[in-house]
Amino acid sequence: MSAGQGSAGNVLAAICSLFIPGLGQLVQGRFWIALVMFVLAAILWIVWLGWIIHLWSILDAAMFKPKS
Repeated sequence: MSAGQGSAGNVLAAICSLFIPGLGQLVQGRFWIALVMFVLAAILWIVWLGWIIHLWSILDAAMFKPKS
């Protein structure tokens, strides 16, 4: 059985991304997208738009479906 959308792993990843953008993707083993989300959120929080990337990070982690 593979872990898909809504699995416990995705819930944990979404919770991780809630605290630090990109952390959920890192937990899922997706290093590059984690790095992109972390850097974009850090840059955009300077101009108060980081919440957009932060929400994207949470949703991406929650809805991730690994390729079989």
